[in-house]
Amino acid sequence: MSDVASKTLKGATGEWEMVIGLEIHAQVASKAKLFSGAAVGFGAGPNEQVSLVDAAFPGMLPVINRYCVEQAVRAGLGLNARINTWSRFDRKNYFYPDLPQGYQISQFQHPIVGEGEVTVERDDGSTFVVGVERLHLEQDAGKSIHDLDPNATYVDLNRAGTALMEIVSKPDMRTSADAAAYVRKIRTILRYIGASDGDMEKGNLRADVNVSVRRPGEGLGTRCEIKNVNSYRFIQQAIEYEARRQIVLLEDGVPIRQETRLFDSTKGETRSMRSKEEAHDYRYFPDPDLLPLELDPAWIAEIEASLPELPDAKRTRFQSQYGLSAYDAGILVADQARADYFEKAAAGRDAKLVANWTTNELMARLAKDGHDIEDSPISAADLAALVKLIEDDVVSSKIAREVFDRMWAGEGAPADIVETHGLRQVTDTGAIEAIVDRLIAENPAQADAVKAKPQAIGWFVGQVMKETGGKANPGAVNGLLKAKLGL
Repeated sequence: MSDVASKTLKGATGEWEMVIGLEIHAQVASKAKLFSGAAVGFGAGPNEQVSLVDAAFPGMLPVINRYCVEQAVRAGLGLNARINTWSRFDRKNYFYPDLPQGYQISQFQHPIVGEGEVTVERDDGSTFVVGVERLHLEQDAGKSIHDLDPNATYVDLNRAGTALMEIVSKPDMRTSADAAAYVRKIRTILRYIGASDGDMEKGNLRADVNVSVRRPGEGLGTRCEIKNVNSYRFIQQAIEYEARRQIVLLEDGVPIRQETRLFDSTKGETRSMRSKEEAHDYRYFPDPDLLPLELDPAWIAEIEASLPELPDAKRTRFQSQYGLSAYDAGILVADQARADYFEKAAAGRDAKLVANWTTNELMARLAKDGHDIEDSPISAADLAALVKLIEDDVVSSKIAREVFDRMWAGEGAPADIVETHGLRQVTDTGAIEAIVDRLIAENPAQADAVKAKPQAIGWFVGQVMKETGGKANPGAVNGLLKAKLGL
């Protein structure tokens, strides 16, 4: 299948191409709101974290939170984007019940961060580049609650005024999987630099998804925006449904109407919310209560110098320093805590072996039991100790899995488990040779079959391992069998 064909959808009248852009809203990691000193946190009671500024009481003036500005600069640097030393806050005017001021303080023509680009990895190891149009700061609205009373809507203003970064991509994605991978990469970058915790379950990172379709090679079609999608799976489902909906309409001769839509995760479909407002309908104008932001280049340089090693650089280093494949390195650096765990465990050990145990056994068990790697019952030091037992031929890889299970259950250090349960590998070639000689003597027909077809040696290997309880050294077993059978 050609690359073009793999990125198209088949309609009744031919092939269609999706054009996807994303606006990612990430809550800034700050203890206070963007323009007030009110606390920011999850789980507070309704309207417990609201200042007079957030509630838009008359005469209350906003004051910019310097730390939120710093976090936006850090995020922009992480996105390889231009930091604008002069930016401005504007009022975006619209009515909504949970927007007390009747306008949102945002940035329109002059954002704090300009163009950048992000390299994104696919599951198959290939990469693609997504352009970043801008990153701007804005305040969040409150929350309307419709299910407490059949006749009334309640308003919780705890989120009102919370600092958000809106990261606007260029329409560079052509598949739903690429869109999800892009959001995943943005989330990873923000978490690495500490600009946002990216917790999608709490709504701290969500995406507005812009989708249009066109015939391959044609100009851009009319887009529809799907608001507030908060999981990778839902992003993909919303894109696929919306693209196919538009294709059906266009093939029936019905033009696409630019509009804002919502995604119903229960039904797996999008539905119309409102016709799409154009920018001038918001009546943007500079906020008269806030001076423009003028950033000192020296301060920006200080922030850049304080950044940690970012995912792309860490991925490259893991490949060169530890000899890992691009795939394994990508899996490890996708989460900073996972990368840190690996590096602690790999110190002085076979790094490829540590990577295998981290990405396979450990991650599978963490996912099964619902743990984050920070809460792993097996520490990095204990995993390193288990790998050392394998390197020193104390246990085989098969027995190591039993040791791993016992470590997970809290039975202690790997060396203690091996001694307690008699799991030490049999490396005495004399003892193994005696078993091999007896098995060959007792099974002459099978021995002749192996001489005719060497692949059949696995039967003898299995029998030796069975008799030794899986403790015989596999290399020694194979070597002795081949010597005895003349292979």
